[in-house]
Amino acid sequence: MYSVFTRAARCGRSTARVAAAALVSGLVMAGAISGAGPARAVDGAPEQSSGASAVISGMDTHGTAVVHEDGKGEQVSAGLFLMTVDGGGMLQTYCVDIHNPTQTDARYQETAWSSTSLGGNKDAGKIRWILQNSYPQVNDLAALARKAGTKTLTEQDAAAGTQVAIWRYSDQADVEAVSPAAEKLADYLQRSALTLTEPTASLTLMPQAVSGHQGERVGPVTVRTDADSVGVTPPAEAAAEGVRIVDQKGEPVTSATDGSRLYFDIPEDADAGSAALTVQASTTVPVGRAFTSDTRSQTQILAGSSESTVSATATATWARQGAVPALSAQKNCDKSGVDITVANKGDEPFTFELMDEKYTVPAEATRTVTIPLQEDQAYDFTIEGPHGFEKRLRGILDCRTASAANADDNGLRTQTTTQPSPASVGGTGTPGTDLAETGASNATPVIAGTAIVLVLVGGAALVLVRKKKAPAEGESGGE
Repeated sequence: MYSVFTRAARCGRSTARVAAAALVSGLVMAGAISGAGPARAVDGAPEQSSGASAVISGMDTHGTAVVHEDGKGEQVSAGLFLMTVDGGGMLQTYCVDIHNPTQTDARYQETAWSSTSLGGNKDAGKIRWILQNSYPQVNDLAALARKAGTKTLTEQDAAAGTQVAIWRYSDQADVEAVSPAAEKLADYLQRSALTLTEPTASLTLMPQAVSGHQGERVGPVTVRTDADSVGVTPPAEAAAEGVRIVDQKGEPVTSATDGSRLYFDIPEDADAGSAALTVQASTTVPVGRAFTSDTRSQTQILAGSSESTVSATATATWARQGAVPALSAQKNCDKSGVDITVANKGDEPFTFELMDEKYTVPAEATRTVTIPLQEDQAYDFTIEGPHGFEKRLRGILDCRTASAANADDNGLRTQTTTQPSPASVGGTGTPGTDLAETGASNATPVIAGTAIVLVLVGGAALVLVRKKKAPAEGESGGE
């Protein structure tokens, strides 16, 4: 059912989304959300790290399509991308957002539709139907050709026709395949599509951060997966201090299944600190799962998966007294921002300052704060807490297609470029080669207006270290 193609090509248009906010400024100030105590910086990380992580390699099987816009037609490549999964495995994907380029070797993470433009798209379920009822899920091209009303379909026709049908729903694009057979397939898929629900994650842990006290079982963290079972890796350093991963009965756990509830068993004499558990499995990722990058690279949607490695991580924080916060973050496209959720299991309030505002989470309470961001704006910020805890978070808010973003700009068009817009402070945004093939050479007008510098700050999951271990100068922490 799944095949790997080595031929490289390029897909989509070369119009990067340098929307109004990006034209105004490509920079987001790095800021800190502070609780108490010293802190150390750690590498940037996505809001959530669960499921499959992969690097995009380039185009797989593809054909040609024509995008009609403003009375003009532009030829673009249309078809499948190939991704290499961290830990083993290959993925085939179609692109969502026809006007946005795909960057060479961009790193992608499996994510929920709600963190992408699919979340607000009423036709997202129809895109999943197309994926399940066309190539490569359906590899009997003769049968697919009969349904489409054409004599034959090549793999290139099947890939191009499927991509064109997806673009019509993902971007509301006026696009047609060059090949008559591919165009008939696109029409058939668009006409026949039914609305399906979003597929579940291949593997995730909920919640991704918990907190508590010494002498307790901190949790639970619930496993959600479509794999038959997952391996559980306990925290190596914390294990030396007696921290164990256990089930509800307090028995040590080395494997788990969907619905399993895991706990961090913290010894009474443990110092204040933190630990992370990792679960991993080998499975096929569900068709229709979204993949996004922390660079300005096209959102992808899964069309096919080999047996692939998936993983998820959750952290626990503990202390004997004071505030004991557990922090996690996730993009919220409905509110155009990043949600920071703080669960304070301590006996004192946890207070942090964000964009000149102070927020307090009482003891034994949970609060979520949404940090507003501009579409396509890179962000880079740090969050700190007690006991020297600190973590840096970076990424890009990519919640709308370029077509939708342009429509919201009152008819103003974006600037044409073949490179991503400038990196944010702290090194976010990785310039890369544009995989999107250049079609028509007509330059798009530049948005006029006065530049307004946007300073945005956000939050991330908290990383904690044992209180008695002071980091060496220049040392960086980890998960």
